Amino acid sequence: MKNKRFHCLFEQSGTFKNEFKKIGYEAFDYDIQNEFNETDFVIDLFNEIENAYDNKDSIFDDIEETDTVIAFFPCTRFEDQVQMHFRGTAFQMKKYTDEQKLEYDLKLHRELSKLYELVTKLAIVCLRRKIPMIIENPYSSTHYLVKYWAIPAKIIDKDRTLRGDYFQKPTQYWFINCKPQYNMILEPQIWYKTKTINDTHNKTERSLISKEYANRFIREFIIPEEK
Repeated sequence: MKNKRFHCLFEQSGTFKNEFKKIGYEAFDYDIQNEFNETDFVIDLFNEIENAYDNKDSIFDDIEETDTVIAFFPCTRFEDQVQMHFRGTAFQMKKYTDEQKLEYDLKLHRELSKLYELVTKLAIVCLRRKIPMIIENPYSSTHYLVKYWAIPAKIIDKDRTLRGDYFQKPTQYWFINCKPQYNMILEPQIWYKTKTINDTHNKTERSLISKEYANRFIREFIIPEEK
């Protein structure tokens, strides 16, 4: 087994974890849910981030500088669609009174503020401990972290189907304490019929990444090219 471990936070599907294992690395999934029976550590990661930031005991105590964290951080309050909810123009809000819309604004803003604090504290924890970390989130020019975060994404993948995914869905990746490898992958890839977000109603399915995409992304950007 290669001397490096990968810790996949907010992943319960095992997709990236299992592709790391296929290549010969130790890897673990951490999430509060275990819907796919792949979560190695069923744990409240928000609480662990808060503890680590406050220098209390946490899972980060067992993560070393030679390891890498891959964080699929929840994006529900950072994406474009939430802006319609803030404006009260989402379809399900058409019968809301102005008072109801404003009360909902307060709720959304609290949730947005909390998630922003948590992703920022996660980055600070890894910076303090010199832990390499990659954060994944959907991409758009108006994504909240694109507009209001001090660290820019290193990779923006505007069409995931070109690396073998089901969705074109643009995705961005922040690299903290590490840099993308940019290895050349000279091999054919599997092509799936492209799915659209609008035609996929299951929230969990919309967030999934194909194993082919995960494998290719890992070998192209994360692990050093073998000589």
